[in-house]
Amino acid sequence: MPVIFEEFNVIYAEPLRCPTEFRALRRKAQALSEESCREILSQATTGVLAVLGDEGYPYAVPLNYCLEGNKIYIHCAKTGHKLDAIRQCDKVSFCVIGQDDLKPELFTTFYKSVIVFGRASIIDDETAKRHAISMLCEKYAPDLIAEGQKEIDAFWNGLTMLQIDIEAISGKQTKDLAEE
Repeated sequence: MPVIFEEFNVIYAEPLRCPTEFRALRRKAQALSEESCREILSQATTGVLAVLGDEGYPYAVPLNYCLEGNKIYIHCAKTGHKLDAIRQCDKVSFCVIGQDDLKPELFTTFYKSVIVFGRASIIDDETAKRHAISMLCEKYAPDLIAEGQKEIDAFWNGLTMLQIDIEAISGKQTKDLAEE
């Protein structure tokens, strides 16, 4: 029985859909400026990355990160849940809490938080990967740069760096802080 193989070229692929406009905050008076959002992103030490996980369940994981321009950098191992999820769907959200001040007597919390929507990808370029991990070292161990570079070299082969290209950013604060 003869087997016929045919080769096809894709001449049109429907573009990936990304909202032209992300949802606006419902309580606009509590919105933070983009400058304030970026300041919070720069200063906070832990963020929560959310991806579309196994069987369509959301998977959110707290982690360290750094911000440069319109990109967030994250380090991880070569395998794992978040990498599998990103390979399946690169759309992610990333949330940081900049202030979390519980006020029991007022039955509220004075908070500031930021959420980013974007696309995550694995950094394959060795120079870009080293730049990203070095920025993390500078953020979390600014007085130990030489030691940090030795640590990076020791774990280099097992290291994966992720990049989130920011598509939308918004921040919100409690109404009490907005009124100050």
